[in-house]
Amino acid sequence: MSKAGFNYLMDMDGVLVREEHLVPGADQFIGELRDNDTPFMVLTNNSIYTPRDLRARLLRTGLDIPEEAIWTSALATAGFLQEQRPGGSAYVIGESGLTTALHNAGYIMTERDPDYVVLGETRTYSFEAITRAIRLVENGARFIATNPDEKGPSREGSLPATGAVAALIEKATGRAPYYVGKPNPLMMRSALRAIGAHSENTLMIGDRMDTDVRSGLEAGLQTILVLTGISDTTTAELFPYRPTAVMASIADLVGRSRNPFEEKSGE
Repeated sequence: MSKAGFNYLMDMDGVLVREEHLVPGADQFIGELRDNDTPFMVLTNNSIYTPRDLRARLLRTGLDIPEEAIWTSALATAGFLQEQRPGGSAYVIGESGLTTALHNAGYIMTERDPDYVVLGETRTYSFEAITRAIRLVENGARFIATNPDEKGPSREGSLPATGAVAALIEKATGRAPYYVGKPNPLMMRSALRAIGAHSENTLMIGDRMDTDVRSGLEAGLQTILVLTGISDTTTAELFPYRPTAVMASIADLVGRSRNPFEEKSGE
């Protein structure tokens, strides 16, 4: 266990930021963790951006989080493939967050007989690229997707995300992808390794029951659901599993990071 008590994994959107704005108290909580040298990792299923990109985005909201404390589904996917088939090849649908992670893992990007088709998030899904992916999967390429999220937000409304496009490819090929990102506990375990932590001493903070809480639970972590994102108390009750605790927001953890299950003095 860290000197500060628990180690922390936490989701980004809906926990620390919401629609490009800081969730009140998030900066204080992160500052407390850094002051106490508490190991932590910020997680996101979004594979578009590199940790450097995300650090810059968070800085604009007032959050100072080092690149090495940001863990994306792209990094988890690259690490998984590096372990499965070192020095392999992939046909990739995605953006710089994913291609950079795969290059850094020693992978070759190719359209010719790749070991894997790797599907990630992108702002512009190309019908031509999806068609090529379908044909490569039909010809024997293994199908990997960074995360199962079916839609994402935009200023104009919902956008189709990785899970929706993966469903299209699966329907056309009859081959289901292997999803690396949340709720796969593999992403939790890879993040734990990255900070040298153990599940028994680590908390997962998230805003979604179906991804954050589920993946934390399946990885053996205690979990905290905050109500500043997707899930609320009503929808949380519909799931067959429960978080360890429910809190209004991450602000409720300020001053109690060593043991968030103890009440603050005076309460």
